Amino acid sequence: MPAAFSRFVPGWRTLGLAVALPAALAVFSPATFAADVVVVTDIHHPVKTMGGERLIELDEAPQIEAELSANLPTDPDQATAVVKRRLSTGGADLQRRIASAYQGVTDAWSLGITSIPAVVVDQRYVVYGEPDVARAVARVEQHRRAQP
Repeated sequence: MPAAFSRFVPGWRTLGLAVALPAALAVFSPATFAADVVVVTDIHHPVKTMGGERLIELDEAPQIEAELSANLPTDPDQATAVVKRRLSTGGADLQRRIASAYQGVTDAWSLGITSIPAVVVDQRYVVYGEPDVARAVARVEQHRRAQP
């Protein structure tokens, strides 16, 4: 082997490790295994998310309703006018929040969620009671490896 080539080999090895190691870690991280992760919870059951998962908070719709009905006048006509104004002021963003909140409840129901927190992976596996999403996903992946 030429002497000039051998001088560069250690540098190439270092570069190879610098590229391969992060790629391997990314490939084998729990987030990579799960194609679709849905977390169902509420304000009383906080979870530690890992990023990229869909978070459904079952009590989001009542929270929005409470915002809309806070400090309403006792007169029904005035209260109606205040709520209409709040809905109008909230605009498209508020409407999206409301729709998303109710869609989340519907989706949780259709997934058959029976308790919270729940971590659903690929609409097939569910882990109940684990507040750390990465650990729940890792448990699902461990099960998948054991039960191919």
